Order: sequence, then C-alpha cells, then structure tokens
Amino acid sequence: MFQRNISTNLTEAMADTPVVLLNGARQTGKSTLVKLYLQSVDDGRYVTLDDATVLTAATQDPAGFISGFDGPVVLDEVQHAPGLFPAIKVAVDSDRRPGRFLLTGSADVLLLPNLSESLAGRMEILTLWPLSASELAGSKDSFVDKVFSKEKISTERPKESRQKILKRITTGGYPEVILRKSARRRDAWFGSYIMTILQRDVRDLANIEHLTLLPGLLRLLAARSTSLLNYAELSRTLGLPQSTLKRYMALLETTFLAQTLQPWSANLGKRLVKSPKVILCDTGLMAHLLGIDLAEEPPAHMIGALVENYVVMELKKQIGWSTTRASIFHFREQTGKEIDVILENAAGQIVAIEVKASSTVDKNDIKHLKFLRDKLGNKFVCGIVLYLGEELVSFDETIQAVPLRYL
Repeated sequence: MFQRNISTNLTEAMADTPVVLLNGARQTGKSTLVKLYLQSVDDGRYVTLDDATVLTAATQDPAGFISGFDGPVVLDEVQHAPGLFPAIKVAVDSDRRPGRFLLTGSADVLLLPNLSESLAGRMEILTLWPLSASELAGSKDSFVDKVFSKEKISTERPKESRQKILKRITTGGYPEVILRKSARRRDAWFGSYIMTILQRDVRDLANIEHLTLLPGLLRLLAARSTSLLNYAELSRTLGLPQSTLKRYMALLETTFLAQTLQPWSANLGKRLVKSPKVILCDTGLMAHLLGIDLAEEPPAHMIGALVENYVVMELKKQIGWSTTRASIFHFREQTGKEIDVILENAAGQIVAIEVKASSTVDKNDIKHLKFLRDKLGNKFVCGIVLYLGEELVSFDETIQAVPLRYL
C-alpha cells in the first residue's frame, strides 16, 4: 500500500469540520484512503453509492437516507446522488459535530455549483491526485515549501538517470498502472479507463450529444498539452461549435482527465496573454493518448511537453499537503516573454519556474526569470530552472538550475 501524503490533512479536517469531501479521479485510491481512516474512529460506517440498492434509497428519499446515520459515515461516489447535499446540509445545521460525513467523489464539485454551494461553510474539500514522485519514494518532502523558504536548494539527492525519470513520467501515478510490470498491460488499463470515464461518469454528469467525439478531443488536448487553450482552433479541427466544445472541456475537467493552468497577471506595465494552458492530469495517461510506446523512451519532440506537464502536476499534488498556501499559474506576455510556472503564496510572493527537457542550462534559459525579478523586486523569492541534468548550479543569489529529481 502506498502512503498518501494528504492523509494527515484528511484526519485534521475530520477533527474540526462536519463534512469533508475527498474528490479526485477514479482509481486514485480514494476508497482505500477513507477505509483506512475509518479504522481510526469508533462506530464508523462505509457506504458506496456504486451499489444500486444504496443509490436507489439515496435518490428516492435523501433526507430519510441521511437520517439513518448517527456516527461517522463515509459516502463513497456521492456525485451519483446530488440530492444528498441539501439533506446533509439540513442534518449538519441541526448537529454541527465535526467528522460526521466523509464524502468521496469522482467529479469535481467545485465545478458543480449547485452541489458545492449547498454546503458552503460546512464542508472542506481535499483533492486526491494520482501518486506523486514523493509518495512513490515514501517521502513527504515539499519542494513548494523549500523554494519559498528563501534558501538555495543545496542538499544532495541520489542521482537518477534520464531514462529512469522519463519512464516514471510515461508511467504516471495511477496505483494500478504502477503495479503492472508490462507496458502492454499498462496501455490496456489506460484504454479501459478512458472508456469507463467517458461512457459512465460523463453520461451521469451531462446528457449531451456526440459523446463519441470526446476521445478525439482528449487526444487533441494531449497533443497540445502545455500549450495555450485555443477554442477556435480546436473547434475547426473537430468541426464542433465552440459552445459545445467548452461544455466538453468542462466535463473533462470535472472528471479529472484534463485541467487548465490559468495565467498569472500583475501590473507590470505590459499587455499579458490571458489564455490558460491545457494540462493533462496524468502524464501516463498523456503518453497513452499520444500513442507512445510505454516500454520505450518518448520521441524527442514529445519530451518537452511531457516533462512540463509532469512538473505542473507534481507541484499541484504537493500544494495539497504543503505548509505553504500557494497557487499555481503560467506567465506570458504578448511580446513573447513567458515563464512555464508561477507559484504565488498568500502574501503575494512569487517563485518562478522554467522547465527544460535538456541536460544543460544556459543564459537564454534564465533571461525571463531575470526580467520578472527586475519587475517584481522584493516580491520575487527565487527563480528555478528544473532540468534533466545532474548538477545544482547557482547563477546568482536568487536564480538556480535544479535537477528534476529534486522535485
């Protein structure tokens, strides 16, 4: 069993909040994690709405269903019965004991306003992503906390070959995939996984036409990962109206297949590009969609996007358990200046990160980091170039080249 770093956050939330929702993609280990939590509490119950009988009872009489639980209860896959949310609200308003309801869902309720608003102020939401590199290594280290500490990264880490790093990226973080030794069997799992999500979860969330086009859209997004999201171009390629395309994109985000990386903006006196970037939620899934042989090194022209996508998702995962409350963005000016990742903490301080799929870093790789540092002044904490080389290299007091293994 893999130790999930967010488990401490889950225990802390259940200790002082009436309702906690653990959401995330299917097959990331949500059920395993909540069952493990139940072992630490008295009189806890586990109920899954994947069971047809349970689902019928929950949908026909939500209030009566909820009234049947007194002690702590886990309601697994709660997105199947949205009528439960108002019933839970009523129950919590009459009894505010912490830890009453632990919900799991394979749909992002933040993108389902009617569900999230019904429990505003009563529910804490945690997201369980596929396994991070830290979790695979049995570590709870936080690169996010480290870079905001204003100390240069200096502690040596065991070296990893380029081949090993790329294999980890193309395998991804789904536990079932990691446990499969054969690349052919991993590829088969991804194929079945996508089909299940699109035919089951998406249909449950929305009654829309042309769902057969969703796999093609997902492949297009994989090919354009880490690029700016251009609805007009995608619309022309697929032959779909932009309104329909945006609904499809929202469904892929809701089911944790794709994400958008929003642009960061500040008053820098320049016009900024406001478009988000496309990110796939797992680089193993991305490699499968791109038709990469999971037993081989990816083609050279695909490595850059895979590595950048990997970095973004690793940082999103770490933000979930880091002490530093940070948000993640990208930065691009219309003049061409761009930075792959911007981390901003609650105080408005900035860490800027460039991602290079090469074994060397030169002055051209840090010029945009210097530009942003000069513009931000004291708000600029540090600039990092994450790359596939082996050595920690300091360019000056605030800019450093860091091997990807340190992530």
